[in-house]
Amino acid sequence: MRRLQLDVVYFGGKDHVGEFWELFEATKRKGFGVGKDTYVKVLESFEKEGMVDDLEKLRKMYASKLEEVSAETMGRRVCNLVVNHEWGEDVQKRMGEVNVSWSNDLVAYVVECLSAQPMKALMFFWWLQENQSFQHDKLTYNAMVSVLAREDSIEKFWVVVKEMRESGYEMEMETYFKVIGKFYDRRMIKDSVELHEFMMRGANKPSAQDSLFLLRKIVVDKNLDMDLFGRVVKTSMEIGNGLTKSTLDGILKSLTSVGRLQECGKILKAMEKGGYAPTNAAYSKYIFHLSKAGRPDEAIEILNELKASGCAPNFKMWSSLIEGQCVAGEINKASSCFREMVENNEFVEVGKPLESLIIGYCRRKRAKDACQFLMEMVNDKLSQPWHSTYKTLITELLVRKGLNEALGLLPLMRNHGFPPYVDPFIDHISKYGTGEDAVNFLKGMTLQRFPSTSVVIRMFEAFFKARRHNEAHNCLANCPSYIRNHADVLNLFCAMKPEDTVVSA
Repeated sequence: MRRLQLDVVYFGGKDHVGEFWELFEATKRKGFGVGKDTYVKVLESFEKEGMVDDLEKLRKMYASKLEEVSAETMGRRVCNLVVNHEWGEDVQKRMGEVNVSWSNDLVAYVVECLSAQPMKALMFFWWLQENQSFQHDKLTYNAMVSVLAREDSIEKFWVVVKEMRESGYEMEMETYFKVIGKFYDRRMIKDSVELHEFMMRGANKPSAQDSLFLLRKIVVDKNLDMDLFGRVVKTSMEIGNGLTKSTLDGILKSLTSVGRLQECGKILKAMEKGGYAPTNAAYSKYIFHLSKAGRPDEAIEILNELKASGCAPNFKMWSSLIEGQCVAGEINKASSCFREMVENNEFVEVGKPLESLIIGYCRRKRAKDACQFLMEMVNDKLSQPWHSTYKTLITELLVRKGLNEALGLLPLMRNHGFPPYVDPFIDHISKYGTGEDAVNFLKGMTLQRFPSTSVVIRMFEAFFKARRHNEAHNCLANCPSYIRNHADVLNLFCAMKPEDTVVSA
């Protein structure tokens, strides 16, 4: 502080006046003021050099600072007086004797100082209101409602809030955030909703994000009040704060966090009543999360209600139901739902839910059951899986030593126009299969008698790499003559070293 004061004196001349004001502002920002001695020295310097404008500026700023300090000191005296005595005529008389000019800034300061005793703050507020020389404004009203925002003074809070608007003043957004934050902390949900409605009728309206936050607070409250939820939805819709996908996602996350997904139906109905018609995508999302949470019966109930209302569930809803059950591990129920969906003959493209089902089977080490289900759906129901579904299932079957089941999928892939999934078969058979298995694979992957020679050579090379030369010979023995006599095949087998054959034997 001493160093700053010396620098201010040093720069207080005509040659350094710019640096002087910069340093003056720096000391002010750091919370320091210019001491009286420094002020006098700089003042003398300005007078000596005829710096009239700077001289006047310094005088005004110094006087303003003195007035500010004096007001703050007086405010603390008033606070101490009110805090330490019962409110009554004696306190009012003593405050009347205090020689102070009440400004709105000073009143707001005193009110905030009395925040621990809100009723005393209100008594002070109303006492000043009776003073004809003072009139409350936006600043003092906002300070007062902020202090009253608690359970033990909530009735007075609403009295002052209404009085403020009747007097032509609005609650500032900064005050709104402070007040509703207190309400949230104290779980005063009903008052939060009423404050939200109050603000929506005024000039300063909460945003859609604020409305969403309030909705989420309602659904996680100890006692879910659907009436309050519907009121917020209605108010938001009326002023154009339409609910969006992110709004629905946020509400859904909150429901999930407190284990209340069973309330999805009520939430959707409340939205409809409030003027928001949930989209099919919204229904699909709720259905998925209900199924995922192990509540498929409630998800199916939503589908039935839609059907009863004349709005037939679409493919996305059915798909969401099945996918959610798969995530929850309810594979058998998901399979039953898929059968029902297919039997309705409403949807041609069923690749996505079918793939979810197959993946669900595989994750639970039920690849052979998955294969049986897929074959049933393809052969009996004419369902068409995706290429990726076949690849996933074949890979898992081979891991689970289900070579015969995997080979059985090759004709289905051909019928659906998909290329054969060659690599995992070659890798598996070369390590664990026989020459006969290799021939069955080679025959099964094509409608022709045998696949191209390049694929057959890959099979032989894989056997050689796995040092299973006998199986390579067994495979060769069962190949057509044009394969056995092909120059590249003969060269491949002739290249085998005698010791390799001995080791293999």
